[in-house]
Amino acid sequence: MHNANPAPLRARRAAPLTGTAQIPGDKSISQRALILGALANGETRITGLLESGDVHSTAGALRGFGATLTQDGPGSWRVTGLGVGNWKSPSAELDFGNSGTGSRLVMGAMATTPISAIFTGDASLKSRPMARVVAPLMAFGVTYEGQGEKALMPLTLHGAKDAKAIEKVIEVASAQVKSALLLAALNARGTTKLTQTTLTRDHSEKMLAAFGAKISVEPHGAAGETITLEGPAKLTGCTVEVPRDPSSAAFALVAALIVPGSHIQIPAILLNPRRTGLIQTLVEMGGQIKVTNRRVSGGEEIGDLVVRHSQLKGIEVPPERAPSMIDEYPILAVAASFATGRTAMRGLEELRVKESDRLEAVAHGLKLNGVPYTIEHDDLIVDGQGQDGVKGGGTVPTHMDHRIAMSFLTMGMASQTPVMVDDVTMIATSFPEYQDLMRGLGAVLEAP
Repeated sequence: MHNANPAPLRARRAAPLTGTAQIPGDKSISQRALILGALANGETRITGLLESGDVHSTAGALRGFGATLTQDGPGSWRVTGLGVGNWKSPSAELDFGNSGTGSRLVMGAMATTPISAIFTGDASLKSRPMARVVAPLMAFGVTYEGQGEKALMPLTLHGAKDAKAIEKVIEVASAQVKSALLLAALNARGTTKLTQTTLTRDHSEKMLAAFGAKISVEPHGAAGETITLEGPAKLTGCTVEVPRDPSSAAFALVAALIVPGSHIQIPAILLNPRRTGLIQTLVEMGGQIKVTNRRVSGGEEIGDLVVRHSQLKGIEVPPERAPSMIDEYPILAVAASFATGRTAMRGLEELRVKESDRLEAVAHGLKLNGVPYTIEHDDLIVDGQGQDGVKGGGTVPTHMDHRIAMSFLTMGMASQTPVMVDDVTMIATSFPEYQDLMRGLGAVLEAP
């Protein structure tokens, strides 16, 4: 999968990175704030919203359902919702661009309202399986027409009339699937109970409670939980301050760890325990990452990071950590390349259904830059080359995946020879400030 008008970019070995990295707002929380605002009664005021292609695509779709979304300034938005169950059938296709999160969550949000909508997106989104979300939604009475077994876009979704609550064990460790089902439960009569055996991001649960949903969470078994939600729910607009995105911070964070002499600050990062798997892993590898000024904002913990160049060592990353860092494995693989010893990342099956098959895309990028690795089932094992041992020199196919692009550009900042990626246009979907921010710290990024 390729862009018809790609913009390649090369990263070369940098001098020490210094300064403060002002990371944009968290994408997961930005998406949910818009969607819940559109489902609520009254006005929701959002500050710190991520101004990216993905988030704007979701905003456009929500307007299609009849909600009013107004931008007052960068990151400052007002949403006037219609109330749960009151969305209207859109008059045109809903184009979600590259946004898997936005499209899948909106499918859940409309699933128990008796309307129909056509979901589509860019070439990358059209290749990603929607059956993993719409098939579970059928328990509420949803019907759909998608392309093939995977229910690829364009997909037409028909919401259920008089939906009833469900009880379901969610087999796949996916916050998107869980969140879609929770959003569908808002307009279903009765008590919906969702059980997950592996913990996933809980932003939806926290935000649903803030908007007034009757939702509770109880432990289940050794490592799971059961979420209970009463429907039909009435949500009330509120104020949401979006913290800064740890998944976007990951690139500056790893760059500072692997570029000798670096010392940077990354303020106001979301420290939700289900999002800090990468930080925990890098500290275990010997990374000097200090958290200061811990505080709570909008129900979420945030803090400031101080990061210094470090000698990393390979470790075993357990499979149960995967849900808390699923988006960060590409950049972790880059960090592991500069470590001494072997890093084994276990249980990465969810990587195969992201913007690309990220497991194969990461492996290919490692190979092109002289880093030995093996794939065993859904495990990735990287043989670290040490601080100065990564050769680089490869041109990495990104498959229109923003995290593959940013991860291998990070590799080029510390490798022996420059690393190029074939396209960076899609980075705007999640992190439009990326190039300016990294150059501001001292990175050397250049068009070929």
